[in-house]
Amino acid sequence: MPSSLNIWFVLVVSISVLISWTSLIGESGKSSAPSAPGVSSVTLASSFDDELSLDFDFYRETCPQAEAIVRSSMARIYSEHQDVSAALLRLFFHDCFIEGCDASVLLDDSNGDKNSSIERQAIPNKTLKGFDKIDLIKEELEKACPGVVSCADTVSIATRDGIVLAGGPFYPVLTGRRDSSHSYYVEALAEIPRPDDNVTQTLHLFGLRGFDERETVSLLGAHNIGKIGCEIIQQRLSDFKGTGQPDPTIALDFLTEMRLKCQDSTSDPSSVDLQTLSSGAGFGTHYYRSLLMGRGLLFADQQLMTEEKTARLVRAYASDDGSTFRMDFARALMKMSSLGVLTGSKGQVRRNCSLPLVPF
Repeated sequence: MPSSLNIWFVLVVSISVLISWTSLIGESGKSSAPSAPGVSSVTLASSFDDELSLDFDFYRETCPQAEAIVRSSMARIYSEHQDVSAALLRLFFHDCFIEGCDASVLLDDSNGDKNSSIERQAIPNKTLKGFDKIDLIKEELEKACPGVVSCADTVSIATRDGIVLAGGPFYPVLTGRRDSSHSYYVEALAEIPRPDDNVTQTLHLFGLRGFDERETVSLLGAHNIGKIGCEIIQQRLSDFKGTGQPDPTIALDFLTEMRLKCQDSTSDPSSVDLQTLSSGAGFGTHYYRSLLMGRGLLFADQQLMTEEKTARLVRAYASDDGSTFRMDFARALMKMSSLGVLTGSKGQVRRNCSLPLVPF
């Protein structure tokens, strides 16, 4: 039965992907799909091979209520903190991007070695949020099924549920991930994409993990929800690349608006709401429409318009009702959730997501 479910899952997603390839239309009226479909097919097959090491409803015997617990916990948290969706999506991305989806970014201890830097201390991770929300969900799972559900699966399921609560697409999450006992500070410091990266560097870092241009552009669409700390964009507003001047590619009216948002003490003076700034509402394509108008909040975002291979994807995602973006985004997240997973006898199941299990 489990194998039948997995086959069904692969067939459904494969059909969805084929529909997605045919529906993405560029400005010229021709398909915007990459010109080498054979390469994409190999990539897709490879990602499914990785996913099949996981399982659909992995906890059906050991903790059948696991996903229901995560879902109800997320609904409760979201009702009080709607920013949790964006926080967990970023936490999930930063975890999976470095050595795979293994909950290593959650570790707050390096096997007792206080002289060893941990992953969450790396500069790109210092502004991550949502650790406390994962802890709350994990506590509920531990009450129901002690030592069964991994922190890595908890993050993956909670992120999906958070996306749905924010109005994003639902997608199946295969489970069976196990947790790393190690943190990867050096890798996180060097390999997580930065807000000031150019398009070449962004595509390179995503490419190292098997994502093509289309998948990369769809994943960056995650920036349509949440907030960005003003400290992240401050240099772009006033001292771009050490020039003492703002980024010359920012339109004057947009520069003024961003500066006002960061100086507005009546709301949150430390962050900018992405939806407000891009005149968007909910989980949609306003991120891409903003890039068409030169209103990308991050330098790395606006850089997508500097290369035709990425700009045509931006135009295509911005041109329809959002269905193509939602399908591609869900597909790319499923692929990301299978990166470098630990399964079977590899890894461990941490009861406290901040601490590795200590062997007796």
